[in-house]
Amino acid sequence: MEILNSKIFGENLSSTPLLVFHGLFGMLDNWGSFGKDMGEYLPVHLIDLRNHGRSFHSESMSHDDLADDILRYMDHYGISKAHILGHSLGGKAVMQFAIKYQEKVESLIVVDISPKAYPPHHQGIIKALESVDFNTVTSRNEVEAVLSQYIPEKSTIQFLTKNLYWDDNKKLNWRFNLKTLSEKYNEFVSNAIKFGVFGGKTLFIAGERSNYILPQDHFAIRQQFPKAEFVTVKNAGHWVQAENPVDFANVVKQFLNFN
Repeated sequence: MEILNSKIFGENLSSTPLLVFHGLFGMLDNWGSFGKDMGEYLPVHLIDLRNHGRSFHSESMSHDDLADDILRYMDHYGISKAHILGHSLGGKAVMQFAIKYQEKVESLIVVDISPKAYPPHHQGIIKALESVDFNTVTSRNEVEAVLSQYIPEKSTIQFLTKNLYWDDNKKLNWRFNLKTLSEKYNEFVSNAIKFGVFGGKTLFIAGERSNYILPQDHFAIRQQFPKAEFVTVKNAGHWVQAENPVDFANVVKQFLNFN
């Protein structure tokens, strides 16, 4: 039984922990400063989803798989109940988890994603990632040069290249499992989460410049999360926690009653 890789802050605190899950092609390191900050208030587990970061690789990648991984993680660490936060793909995972395992969730925080199916919209990024030939590139700069032929935004390229590492054969490689993420893409992006209702305390955080959660989505969200509150963080797009970290952390602290 494989347990997700994580980094824990505030381990010695006795309050209900907060589990944090990143988005597609991300990893727990993206959440380091948030974890450190929140770790002053409660135990915070920053967690790599399967096929990401230093977590295990698998050919399976459904919302149910992701939800069951969270359950195994909590059982492994003896966590009976937690605050659960997920961004983007991680948001889909935590929504599915909350619906499936209600009794394990103290409160739910979903960042810039809704439960609905999204049309495929990462084809350009996947094409860029697949075009990197690790038999020929020998430096990060060379990888960046390949990606920049497909991806205009420097911030996106920097986000993706955080996943580079030197493997056992002394070759650069991606930490994420690009093969499964590209093959199973429609299963986790272009699928809504399964219908069900989570009746607990829930917060949806949107980025002001993002169109992932639209005002017209609120009605459908409340069908599954009847207690959902909505907050929009100013001066932020889809990567809310990276683009406006101070306001983002304050919203989370307020929701968890820490300020």
